[in-house]
Amino acid sequence: MRLLTTITLAAALLAGAASAQDGAALFNAQCKSCHTLTAASGPAGPSLKGVAGRKIAGAPGYAYSKALAGKGGTWSDAQLNAFLSGPATFAPGTKMFNKVADPKARAAIVGYLKTQK
Repeated sequence: MRLLTTITLAAALLAGAASAQDGAALFNAQCKSCHTLTAASGPAGPSLKGVAGRKIAGAPGYAYSKALAGKGGTWSDAQLNAFLSGPATFAPGTKMFNKVADPKARAAIVGYLKTQK
């Protein structure tokens, strides 16, 4: 069922503009297994609550890789998009291994993350 939902969402995203609802579903399908949207970090990744505009490597209580810890800057739309399109290219040595290849899916996820303050 989860695979069918992901395929259906991907098809919908390719057909038109992504919504926050699309981003939420994509987050739940692709990100939630490692990340949370609460104050506490997830089982394998930092909390993404308030990530938009936050300092890169800025979630309290999470042990970031040296690659991200030394990156500097803040998570802008462009930074989030670049990271999601290729984490190892954005920050060689990062712990993040999944990428989101589809630009519309990335935009939907980034848009959704911006609503999670």
